[in-house]
Order: sequence, then structure tokens, then C-alpha cells
Amino acid sequence: QVQLVESGGGLVQAGGSLRLSCAASGRTFSSYAMGWFRQAPGKEREFVAAISWSGGVTDYVDSVKGRFTISRDNAKNTVYLQMNRLKPEDTAVYYCAAGLATMGRGPQRRANYDYWGQGTQVTVSS
Repeated sequence: QVQLVESGGGLVQAGGSLRLSCAASGRTFSSYAMGWFRQAPGKEREFVAAISWSGGVTDYVDSVKGRFTISRDNAKNTVYLQMNRLKPEDTAVYYCAAGLATMGRGPQRRANYDYWGQGTQVTVSS
């Protein structure tokens, strides 16, 4: 069992930066691939980024490549999403998720994650 708690969301102007954190409980955190998804009002939850259990493999949706960076610290049971050059279209609730063997099964698919956090709101003003 893994419990996930996101933090770091907030209101920022376009062009600004935020760093989201996702703290995980449980001793098996380092076994899980981790992902970030987001959901804007009236839209489906979409994939943003993922990272393998070791941190050696990452994946991003095209719209955030070059602006967002996913990383993890297995000693702290935490995964991060550094978001730079934010745009109004990045406004959404951001969720972290954990899954076993997710990178091989397809990290962009929600169904390949076993645990989800409650989300943190990110609002980017123009």
C-alpha cells in the first residue's frame, strides 16, 4: 500500500515557476514508477510526466518538454515536478501516481498506475 500526498501548488503569473512535491508513505516507494497527471476543468485527466523507479528513465507529454522536469529522491520517498515558464494552459489540478512496471506497460496510461494522490491546484494567470 502506498499513500501519496501532493504539495507545492498555488497561483503564479505566466512565465513563472513552481515545484510540486509528492510525498509517499511505505517502504516500497523505490520499487514504483511515478507519474504526474493533470486535470483542467471540463477536461479529462491527462499525462504530464513519469519517471522510472531508479530515476534513469523519464517521459513527458510534448506540451511540457523543455519546461517541466520530473525527478525523485528515493531516500526521502518523494517525487518532484519542477515547472518553469508556466502558461495559462498549464492551469489544472495536478496529481501524482505510483505504479509497478509502469514504464514498460506505458507510463502515459492512467490505468497503469495503482495509487493516486488527492491533487494540488496550480493556477497560472495571464
